Amino acid sequence: MEIKLCDLTSLTPYEGRAALIDGEAVAVFLIPNSDQQVYVIQNWDPIGQAYVLNRGIVGDIGGKICVASPLYKQHFELSTGECLENADAGIKTWPVNVVDGEVFTQIQERACA
Repeated sequence: MEIKLCDLTSLTPYEGRAALIDGEAVAVFLIPNSDQQVYVIQNWDPIGQAYVLNRGIVGDIGGKICVASPLYKQHFELSTGECLENADAGIKTWPVNVVDGEVFTQIQERACA
C-alpha cells in the first residue's frame, strides 16, 4: 500500500529527516540531480545501535550516493542499503514516488492474525 510521507518542500537537500513508516523509524533524504531524488532508509544504525542515520553526512563514494553514520562513520548506500565497509550490516530501504510535489512510499501489507 502506498502512503504519503511528506511534501517535497519539507525536505532540505542533502539533510536527513526522521519519520515513521508503519511504526518503523526511517530517514528521508532529498538528493537533487540524482536518479531517484528522494531516498528512504531505516534510521537505525546497526553498527552504532542507535537511531541516527538521519543525522549522517551525505556524499558520493565511487559513484554511489551514501550517508555516513554520525557514530562510527560507516557508509550506507541510499539506493540499496548496502554498508560499504561491512556487507553483513546492510539496512532496509523503501521505494519512493514523487508526484506533484508529494513524496509517497510503500508499506508492507500485514495479514490479520
